Amino acid sequence: MGRGKGGKKSRTQRKHFQESRENVWNSKRPRSDSDPIPFSNPFATQNLAFDHYYKDQGIVSSQEWDAFVQLLRTPLPAAFRINSTSRFCADIRSQLENDFVHSLQAEVAEGDDTEAILPLPWYPDNLAWHSNFSRKQLRKNQTLGRFHEFLKIENEIGNITRQEAVSMVPPLFLDVHSNHFVLDMCAAPGSKTFQLLEILHHSTKVGSLPDGMVIANDLDIQRCNLLIHQTKRMCTSNLIVTNHEAQHFPGCLLEKHYDKIELDQEAQLLFDRVLCDVPCSGDGTLRKAPDLWRKWNTGTGNGLHNLQVLIAMRGVSLLKVGGRMIYSTCSMNPIENEAVVAEVLRRCGGSIELVDVSSELPQLTRRPGLKRWKVCDKGKWFISSKDVPKFRRNVVLPSMFPNGRSYQDVGDSNCNIIMEGDINTDKGHIEDDTQAMENPAMLEFTEEDSDFPLERCMRFVPHDQNTGAFFIAVLQKVSALPAIQVKPRKEVGKQVDTANQGNEDAHELHANPLENISEGISEANVNENEPNETDLKVNSVACEEADFKEAQEPCSIEIITKNTPGKRKLQFQGKWRGIDPVVFFKDEGVINSIKAFYGIDDQFPFNGHLVTRNSDTSHVKRIYYISKPVKDVLELNFSVGQQLKITSVGLKVFERQTSCEGRSAQCSFRITSEGLPLILPHISKQILSASVIDFKHLLQYRAVKFADFVDAKFGERAANLMPGCCVIVLGEGSRAAAGTLKVDESTVAIGCWKGRASLTVMVGALECQELLQRLLMRLDAQTEKDSSMHEDQPSGTKGDEAQVANGKNEDI
Repeated sequence: MGRGKGGKKSRTQRKHFQESRENVWNSKRPRSDSDPIPFSNPFATQNLAFDHYYKDQGIVSSQEWDAFVQLLRTPLPAAFRINSTSRFCADIRSQLENDFVHSLQAEVAEGDDTEAILPLPWYPDNLAWHSNFSRKQLRKNQTLGRFHEFLKIENEIGNITRQEAVSMVPPLFLDVHSNHFVLDMCAAPGSKTFQLLEILHHSTKVGSLPDGMVIANDLDIQRCNLLIHQTKRMCTSNLIVTNHEAQHFPGCLLEKHYDKIELDQEAQLLFDRVLCDVPCSGDGTLRKAPDLWRKWNTGTGNGLHNLQVLIAMRGVSLLKVGGRMIYSTCSMNPIENEAVVAEVLRRCGGSIELVDVSSELPQLTRRPGLKRWKVCDKGKWFISSKDVPKFRRNVVLPSMFPNGRSYQDVGDSNCNIIMEGDINTDKGHIEDDTQAMENPAMLEFTEEDSDFPLERCMRFVPHDQNTGAFFIAVLQKVSALPAIQVKPRKEVGKQVDTANQGNEDAHELHANPLENISEGISEANVNENEPNETDLKVNSVACEEADFKEAQEPCSIEIITKNTPGKRKLQFQGKWRGIDPVVFFKDEGVINSIKAFYGIDDQFPFNGHLVTRNSDTSHVKRIYYISKPVKDVLELNFSVGQQLKITSVGLKVFERQTSCEGRSAQCSFRITSEGLPLILPHISKQILSASVIDFKHLLQYRAVKFADFVDAKFGERAANLMPGCCVIVLGEGSRAAAGTLKVDESTVAIGCWKGRASLTVMVGALECQELLQRLLMRLDAQTEKDSSMHEDQPSGTKGDEAQVANGKNEDI
């Protein structure tokens, strides 16, 4: 589809919308004499319908309502998490504890006991931090510039992840182990996926890979690209990114001899853990996206309820018996939270249990889930499904109520609770909304309580620990799903899902679920074409059986090439048009030349672990490495007709060097920066140890002639390398004995290109800058340590050692 004027206009509107959000929290601009009127907020930070709705739902007590809503109207403090698998994890934590904690405290208002930054007490090992500065303050305050620059660089490289505090909670309760197969159903933008990968790799030794893997899925292809960019910083070969509707995530059927994963009687690939962080109305993110205040309405949550149930049911159907699933939202609405969990428990008939995790993470303040709530539709409150008039039963579903009884069970009723006035944020309707919400007629009826232990769910409210709002339920599959009632497979809520996959983290990129929903869909047309109930009985793998039948049909692999003047050829292969194919790379000539050139030992498995995204293997530019579990899933996917629509897989380890020197080298494939940590322990050729000073010069100047190295012997060794890619490790330089190079978690290495007369660093400028800073910090720490040790030595030995130290510092 071509780009017309409408597309350009849309982008302009989005840009204006994002720019205007920057000023949401500005109360007033200083006014000059020429200003005719005071500057006002582009977005109001209050909504009477919101207040009345949540007061009546009782999500907080009336005594704390003012504190709750007052904090909701303030900016959300910045939070971030240190990557536990980073080689600089300890250094970054030490820098925060010993440097920024003290230097930033001066920016706190005098007399204020609030700490500038502090570790989140409930997150393990001081790896997650909370700043009492908002993102806007970090960007605009010049005195916070060093800290802001630190956050930007470390986040871009992957040493930290900027993430809302409550968003870090779900993976902790998922209890992931290194051998688990994990499905993240609505993964974009990827902060939780990154966290899951961290946990998966945490206990893995250098040079080895975990036995588990993560499949991260998202409906929107653009958000998949964002997800890929986010997880690429993790440098993992244990990840597959897919592009599917979460409620219709394809079922892959395994061959009988496949013994890596436990199978049920239908031979379905199941997951040990499932993260079901569903699309939601997002009103828990009001502190981060205050423009949601003016757009909030009850119809958004009601319209998403059925889609959330479908996604959650799909999640439990893909869960292995004994496995655990997290259902979470960044919404405060019980229709999107407790009502969905209750409906899942109801449909699963005892095969799914709600887990009590109240004893886990005791320093994390949480509140129990609600057992009683009401449903509001178009300004009318309903306590029970029997009160819903017939003409609204295709919108107000029985599953929205605490008891969940169907309309056939409750029968018709003439005691409908009708409250005039439509809940609307427009000024003309506020008075009607207020009267409707406060109508005392509701008190004449007894509210329903849910029979399920929904108090085991967890609610997080802003004023408990200065965070956003969030909801989490931990579910465990104790037995196979029984025959259950399901609705016919339809593209239900596709537009809503497109706008909302990934929910709360999407607001970091200025995505607005309420705006997107309101543009093309209302709560009525989400559900109005669906039957209320169905008598169709199917087992828990009904969708898998449908997928299996489709997969058995011959899958033609055709390549369509379109020649567009001035543009590269676009290839479409197989059933997923527009997605590059995944092809196992089996060119023995190229593989053997790579192994011989770098001296890669036989302990590193190559056969069957290399893939490309180009069907023409003779013109491959990039080679990706995949772990054993990913390899098994890919082989399965091929055998069932490519049911998985894979947008990204594996870790890029080799890339063809297309320069003149690259074509003349014995091996034209260089080792990539992201692939180096994986392959480094297995290299025996084209690798040298450089002294601190020479390593620093490489980072500073990026190209150093052999004769200019401080360590002359190192320069000679570098000159004797074969032309092409090589690896330089920070170590002792020429003093390191041949064959004694050892690699561990703290090893620092970079890829370089050995040319005719010099070594050239093949690392991005940002990574070079960060490595240089880390190197200087280590040197300073070592100098301080040496100085403290020398103070205890006899005075006669200090002078000589001080001269040596000064000589080193002068060189550096």
